[in-house]
Parts: sequence; C-alpha cells; structure tokens
Amino acid sequence: MNFLWPEFLYLLLALPLLVLLYFSLLRRKKKMALRYASLSIVKEAMAAGQTMRRHIPPLLFLVALAAMLLASARPVAVVTLPSSQQTIILAMDVSGSMRAADVQPNRLVAAQYAAKSFIAKLPRHIKVGIVAFAGSAQVAQRPTVNREDLAAAIDSFQLQRATAIGNAIVISLAALFPDDGVELEAMQTGRERQRGIVIDSEKKKKKEFATVEPGSYTSAAIVMLTDGQRTTGVDPLEAAKMAADRGIRVYTVGVGTADGEIIGFEGWSMRVRLDEETLKAIANKTSAEYFYAGTAVDLTKIYETLSSRLAVEKRETETTALFTMAAAALALLSAGLSLLWFNRIL
Repeated sequence: MNFLWPEFLYLLLALPLLVLLYFSLLRRKKKMALRYASLSIVKEAMAAGQTMRRHIPPLLFLVALAAMLLASARPVAVVTLPSSQQTIILAMDVSGSMRAADVQPNRLVAAQYAAKSFIAKLPRHIKVGIVAFAGSAQVAQRPTVNREDLAAAIDSFQLQRATAIGNAIVISLAALFPDDGVELEAMQTGRERQRGIVIDSEKKKKKEFATVEPGSYTSAAIVMLTDGQRTTGVDPLEAAKMAADRGIRVYTVGVGTADGEIIGFEGWSMRVRLDEETLKAIANKTSAEYFYAGTAVDLTKIYETLSSRLAVEKRETETTALFTMAAAALALLSAGLSLLWFNRIL
C-alpha cells in the first residue's frame, strides 16, 4: 500500500500519547474511588468482568482514530474493480485449417460455440466487435452491444484459404481506432509492406499517436482465436508491436493439437499444427496471456475464464473512502457499547 500524502502518517505518533493519557486518567479515578466509605462497593464496581469490558469502547475509539489518520494520508492500493474496458474485438480464424477435427466436432464449430458463450457472459455495457480472418481479414461485425447481431456474425463464418494472423491484429486495431489512419480496405502488399497497411499521408500528419506502455490502454482489448499457423500477410510480431505501442492487450487462444492432422480443402491437402510459439510471443509482447485449448471443453472453459477477467480488473485506486467508513463504523460502535454498558459515551 502506498500513500499520496505520507507526511500525515506522522500523526500516528500521537496515538501512544493518548494511550498514556487514558491510563493516567484511570489511575486518577482509582485513587478517587478509594475515598468511598465502603470498600465492598469499590470491589463490586471493579470486578474482573467490568474491568475488561470498560476498556473495549476506548480501544475501539483508538482504532477509529488510527483509521482516520490513515485516511488523511490518502492510501492507494491495487484492488479488483469492475472493468473499465468498453470494447473487445474478437478475432477468429476462419482459414481452411479450422476444419480439422482434432477438436470435436471441428475447430471452427467448437470456436463458434465457445465465442458465443463468451459474449453471453460479458457485462451488457461492453461492446464487442467481430473480425474474421483467413488469407485476409474483415470486420464481420462492428463493435456493438447487440448480442443477437454478434451471434449472427459468428454463425455466418465461411472457411477460406490461407491464414493472415498479422492482418487480423491490424484490422482489429483499425476497428478500435477508426480515426487512427488505418484503412480497413488497404490490406495489401506494396506501400508500407512491412506494416501491412496503407495510410493516407494527410491522415498520417493529422493523427499521430504517442507510444504508450504495453497493456496500459484499459478501455479495449483483442481476443484472438486461431491455430496459429501464419501462411500469408503481415508479420504477426510486427502487428503485435503496433498493438503494444497503443497499449492494447492481445489475448491469444490456440486451438488444436501440436501434432494436428492432415486435412483436405478444395483439392489440396496439408498437415495443420498448432503454432504455440507465435501465439505466446504475441501475448507476451502485448502484456496479455496465451491460452491453450486442446479440446472443445478446454476452449469453453478458457472463454469463461477470459470473460470473468475482462469483466473485472485490478488497478491502483485511492482507498481513502474505505478507511473513512471503517473509522466512522468503529467510532459509532465504541459510542454505542459505552452507552449500553455504562450509560455514557466513553
């Protein structure tokens, strides 16, 4: 725990002085009590139970004072709060390799089911966008809170050739930052080939962004599901750097098995394997996480885990109000017990 105004912590040194003052007053009262004519009355009044109970209200009040002084120093702690993320882009692989049946009934169907379950568990205020990618990447559904539109977009997936993971990340960024100079229709080789995008020169001059800490942008995130075998398009790590420079986390979900299987598609066949190294590298570069889904059950559980993580987040927050509430509650309890037991306040 940190404090914004740590100088106020020196006030805690006054608490031992209050304790000394309290016991000094008790000794003074004890001396006055000995002047009573009957010692039996004094002994009855100072029974063991009464002696212990009389210290509880002052102790509670002392703790309340300590909480008040801590509150004055403005404490800051990392706490779990409702997520401030407003937009999540779900990038899903629809390449031919997703027809592999090493995840039953096949990778694509399992991914569609898990994705819809994931969206259903998110808070309703969070917008979700869908990006489908194979040899190219397209926005299948712009960010929306309409869950029916999202489900319809997922159900409409059609398998295509090739896999362009890097393109998917860039298109997802374009959906998150539509005014950032990234044109959705310009995913082609040629100008700025290494970045995989075409940027209008005037827009580039108008819209410059400052590089931020990876993972620091808390209003959006990308969740990408794929078998991880890039065959064309932008270098995935170059695209991941673009996301990291904007503070966007790219959570990657690898579906399939390391051995994979041989599949046929439109007259050709190939062995499709899960490329975990690329997916881990993307997640690491963007300060996110990689998840492995070897079965349909695993895939569903991963999306459930992701939905809970994206619904809440841990962030550094000032907790002065909590200490103030605790101090007020302890002070009221102290006064209440004193009135109940001794018909007076302390």
